[in-house]
Amino acid sequence: MNAAEGIVSLVSKEGESMDVPVPIAKMSELIKTMMDDEDDEAVTEVPLPNVQAKVLAKVVEFCRHHQKEPMTEIEKPLKSAVMAEVVQKWYADFVNIDQTLLFELILAANYMDIRPLLDLTCAAVASMIKGKTPEEIRKQFNIVNDFSPEEEAQVREENKWCEES
Repeated sequence: MNAAEGIVSLVSKEGESMDVPVPIAKMSELIKTMMDDEDDEAVTEVPLPNVQAKVLAKVVEFCRHHQKEPMTEIEKPLKSAVMAEVVQKWYADFVNIDQTLLFELILAANYMDIRPLLDLTCAAVASMIKGKTPEEIRKQFNIVNDFSPEEEAQVREENKWCEES
């Protein structure tokens, strides 16, 4: 299959290929630029050395769905920590995944330059943080507090204006 037939093969870091319709592949500005720089028919395979196969499969799943049902624009700042109140149910369910995969999707969306996916995945992380204390955030993301109690008190004092709203 080739781009002339409307299919391009996306190749993951592990060398696995996924045949994808060109319009779906072109949701990625990276792929769109590669195909536009060359003759569309000349590009039949796009290597994506920074994207694992399981992550690429999720990216393609997102792009296929987004073509059928575009995601509503995400309001900033987030109006809710509940993703189903921010975007349609399918999209909220899509990012209801383990943190490791979510962060890998953020990296892939950034690398492949897929703005709606990057917005969605970053909003999912923001929803995990929204309304939480620094201690709760550290626990959520397994972040070690390397401040001494004195340093933490000083930072809180310097930044108390942030919490005044």
